Amino acid sequence: MRCFVTGGTGFIGGHLVESLVRDGHEVVALARRTSDTSLLNRLGVDIVIGDLLDYESLLKAARGADVAYHLAAYYTFHGKKELYWKVNVEGTRNVARACLESGVGRLVYCSTTEAVGPTPPHPVDESYPPNPTYEYGRSKLAAEGVVREFMEKGLEAVVVRPSGVYGPRNIDDVAYWFIMLIASKSLLSRVIPGSGETLIQFVHVKDAVQGLRLAGERKEAAGQTYFITEEKPHTYNEVYQILSDILGIKVKRYHVPGWLAKLAMAPVELACKVAGVENFMYHVSTIQAMLENRAYSIEKAKRELGYRPKYNLRTGMEDTIRWYRENGYIRD
Repeated sequence: MRCFVTGGTGFIGGHLVESLVRDGHEVVALARRTSDTSLLNRLGVDIVIGDLLDYESLLKAARGADVAYHLAAYYTFHGKKELYWKVNVEGTRNVARACLESGVGRLVYCSTTEAVGPTPPHPVDESYPPNPTYEYGRSKLAAEGVVREFMEKGLEAVVVRPSGVYGPRNIDDVAYWFIMLIASKSLLSRVIPGSGETLIQFVHVKDAVQGLRLAGERKEAAGQTYFITEEKPHTYNEVYQILSDILGIKVKRYHVPGWLAKLAMAPVELACKVAGVENFMYHVSTIQAMLENRAYSIEKAKRELGYRPKYNLRTGMEDTIRWYRENGYIRD
């Protein structure tokens, strides 16, 4: 099978391309001139230089593909609004149009659970009304709408919403910053906003890839939307404890009221902004997110795709932290 992949130089995309190549599929990957294509070169995939706003490059890459996996995005939680809409929404429009025009058999769009945003204190299914709180999530939700517009024009497509993807090779990303915070043993790592009983949900990158591939291969997935994540959410208290156990850290942690945590974070956020330092953990909005539940059900993906996560949070984080240690990101 011939597969067209955008975002193949990224974290999730790199693991997806590896999986496709390992199983004997032909892969063509779109890559910008400035991207690190070393992994793609080692894997021997066909690389088309271009980007989401270069329609001709998309047509070239999509030609002859049986399935397209669209993962490329402007991915940051504190970026420029115009870029979210230019890249994530209009870029997705270009990908969908190129796929339709080129006769691609199926488009798999990698969205995010941030397109849905906070939830009640229990897992919700795909019918839950979206209420994204970050501009990133709002742009991804709008891009989902674009994909559905093209479904009405005849494009076969599937929307996949992974949550909190982590794993080996994940650096400068939300899960990475969270793990590094705990590993730092800093004062900030010892403070948990609120009760710590709100829910958060992660997914190991190999499980995310499993979900993406099933969405591309299962006939019954056409036209559907799926959450792809772990079997269950965890409280922040559980996440802190699991990471501390794996890292071998024993420290006393303190719960502080959410309002106080946000008040204390404000000058830290300002100092980082002045210094030109970006870290997801050092934002008032991150404190707010930790006071909200984000819990998603995978029952639909299990039932219709046969999706079965291979990792729980502990085994997945053990795998990830082992990689960080082996590659010098964590030194004991």
